[in-house]
Amino acid sequence: MTTSESVWTCPFRHDEALEFDPFLARLRSEPPITRIPMPRGDGAGDATEDGPAASGGSASASGSASGPASAPAPHSAAGAAPGPAPGPDPASGPGPGSGSGSPSGAPAAGAAWLVTRHEHVRAVTSDPRFSRAALIGRDLPRVTPDLVDHAESINLMDPPAHSRLRGLVAAAFGERRVEELRPHTRRTVDGLLDAMADHGSPADVSDWLAAPLPLDTVFELLGVPGPDRAPLRRWATAMMAPGTPDGAAAAEGKAGLRAYFAELTAARRRHPGNDLLSALAAVREDGELLDAREVAVMGMLLLVTGHNTSAHQISNIVYTLLTHPAQLELLRARPELLPSAIEELLRFIPYRQGVGIPRQATEDVELDGVTIRAGETVHVSYLAANRDERVYDRPDELDLARQDAPAHLTFGHGTHHCLGARLARMELQVAIGTLLTRFPALRLAVPAEEVRWNTGSIWRFPLALPVAW
Repeated sequence: MTTSESVWTCPFRHDEALEFDPFLARLRSEPPITRIPMPRGDGAGDATEDGPAASGGSASASGSASGPASAPAPHSAAGAAPGPAPGPDPASGPGPGSGSGSPSGAPAAGAAWLVTRHEHVRAVTSDPRFSRAALIGRDLPRVTPDLVDHAESINLMDPPAHSRLRGLVAAAFGERRVEELRPHTRRTVDGLLDAMADHGSPADVSDWLAAPLPLDTVFELLGVPGPDRAPLRRWATAMMAPGTPDGAAAAEGKAGLRAYFAELTAARRRHPGNDLLSALAAVREDGELLDAREVAVMGMLLLVTGHNTSAHQISNIVYTLLTHPAQLELLRARPELLPSAIEELLRFIPYRQGVGIPRQATEDVELDGVTIRAGETVHVSYLAANRDERVYDRPDELDLARQDAPAHLTFGHGTHHCLGARLARMELQVAIGTLLTRFPALRLAVPAEEVRWNTGSIWRFPLALPVAW
C-alpha cells in the first residue's frame, strides 16, 4: 500500500546551511502519499472517516534525536498498522515524530495530504480535479502565516480564468523577450561586478550581485520608480515570513503591496509607459479594460516571485559551488556545461522551507491506489520530488556532468509552472557565468560554517556571503 496516515508533528523547519531537511528526507522513505499536520490553518473538511482529524491527532512533542518517534504508527488506507514508526536517525536530526508543529510549540493546526514522489507531484499539479481556486476563503492547512488569497490572484485561479490571465502576461516571459533582455542583464551584471571589484576583496556577493540583479530586472519590467523599491522589498519579505505567529507583519506586507500596485495601476492607466504593468493596464477584453484588481495583484505576485527566486538562488548557487570544489573545477574546465549545470544546481539545492500553495480535491480522486476525498487539501513537495531516487541516480549528490536527467520541479509543473522560469534561468546563467569568469580565484572569505543563514522567511539563503579573490 502506498499511503501513510500517521499523524506527525510537522516542523518543516531546517536552517542549517543548505542541508536537505531531515523531515523531508525521512518522508522519502515513507509511503509517498501521506497525511501531515500543518502548523497553520483550521483544516476544515480535512478529517476523513478513517484518517486523523486535524484537531485530535497531533503527535507529542517529546520525541528526541536519540529516542523513538512519539508519533503513532503509520496506517495504510485499509487501516492496518504495519508496526511502530521507526525512530529518527540521529545522524540526520529529529524525525517526523519530534519537534513542534508550530513556532509556539502548540500542536499542528490542520491536516493535509502531502505528495512527495516525482510522478505523483506531476500528476497532481496537472490534474484539473485538484483546484487552487477552491482554496479561496478557507483557512487552509499551510506553513506561512498568510497567503495571497485574493480571488484575482493568478496563483489561485483555475482554467479558463487562469489560462486567460496567464496568456496576457506570457509574452513578457517568452523566449524572444527574455533574449532581448539578455544584453541588458549582461550590462547590469558587468556593472555590479565592476563595483564589487572596485570595493575590493573581500566583498559580500549577496549585496553586490544577488540582491540587486533580480530586483533591477523585475522593477524594470513592472516600471516601478526607484524611490519606491526599498519598501516594496521589505513588504515582499514580510509576506513570506513564517516566524511571526500572529501573522501581523505578513498581513501588513500583503496589504502594503496590494495598495501600492493598485495605485500604480491607476497611474499607468492615466500615463502609460513601456513597462509590463502599463501593457496589462491597457488590455481590453470585449471592449472592457481588465479589472484593475487583477492587474494590481498580478504586479504584486510578479514582484514577490520574480525577485525572491533569482536573488536567493544566485547566492545559493555561489555558496554551493564554493563548497563543492571538485564540481566548481569541472565547471571552470568545461564552461559549456553552464546551462545544464544550472539545472542540476536548481534540482539539488533545497531553496525553501516546507511546501507552497496547496490544492483542494474537487471530487474523489484515486492516486496510486489512494483515495483523496473531495474537499481535502493536497500539498506537493517539489523538494522531495527533486530527490526522488526512482527518477535521479544518486539524487543526494551534486553532479554537474549529470546526463539525460528528467526535468527538475523547482519551477513547479503543470498549470502553475513558474511564468518567469525562462527569465530566471537567463539571469542565473549570466550572473554565475560572468562571476566565475571575472574572478577565477573566487573563494569563500570565511569558513563555510560561519556563513549566516536566513531564518525569517520560507526561503533558504545566506544573509551574507563574503567572498575573496
